[in-house]
Amino acid sequence: MTIRVVADTHTILWYLYNDTRLSVTATNLLDATDAAGEQIAISSIVLAEVVYLTEKGRIDSTAFGRILAALNRVDATLVEVPLDRWVVQAMQRIDRSQVPELPDRIVAATGLHLGVPIVSRDRKIRSAIVTTIW
Repeated sequence: MTIRVVADTHTILWYLYNDTRLSVTATNLLDATDAAGEQIAISSIVLAEVVYLTEKGRIDSTAFGRILAALNRVDATLVEVPLDRWVVQAMQRIDRSQVPELPDRIVAATGLHLGVPIVSRDRKIRSAIVTTIW
């Protein structure tokens, strides 16, 4: 399978929960990716961020389990991309003044490393050198 896009934390959560805050463009792209048998990538940092946001009571307590279930499906569309030296090297190409939050820089660098767009509403990620879709 081919990775077509990288999803930001809010993007994958809104997609898995069918949340109307996900843009029509993003929803259509993620649906088309799934239908084509291609993959939606998430960075490992997304998993850590989901645990953190759950602990703070900012997102539903089932969110982490829902993402793991999607990752563990036999025919999984969702794939985890580990934070490794290649992603960290790509981070150096993203201006910290444009994307100051570490998790956002890691997500953006993951897309940059893979050469695929980021699906994100985050305006700071969208202002960086990575291609974004919203």
